[in-house]
Amino acid sequence: MSTTHVVVWIDHKEAHVIHFTPEAAENEIVHSHSTHPHLHVKSGIQGSGHAAENVSFFNDVANAIKDSLEILIVGPGFEKLNLMKHLLKHQSAVAEKVLSVETVDHPTDAQILEYARKYFRRADRLR
Repeated sequence: MSTTHVVVWIDHKEAHVIHFTPEAAENEIVHSHSTHPHLHVKSGIQGSGHAAENVSFFNDVANAIKDSLEILIVGPGFEKLNLMKHLLKHQSAVAEKVLSVETVDHPTDAQILEYARKYFRRADRLR
């Protein structure tokens, strides 16, 4: 579905991509290809304690959102920021379409859609 607006809720396991118009929405879930668990820094471990960037996952998400004109990225942790860094470095045309990256906990897809619609209504009024 090619729409003006898209919201991506992302964590280290999956990304919920919702393309929407005022009347309709289409959901897609992009799963991470990583077999590594989400790691945290622990004392005595060499390295950062974090899994390496999942490039194929971020590329799959970028491909799912590339046709939209305005993008909102949300999520609970650092993965949303890692996605944005990846877009800036590897897919600048998609990165230019991102209006905001915001922290959102673990809502349902309906709550994500409601949040995004409110966000874009406010953004449209400011222009």
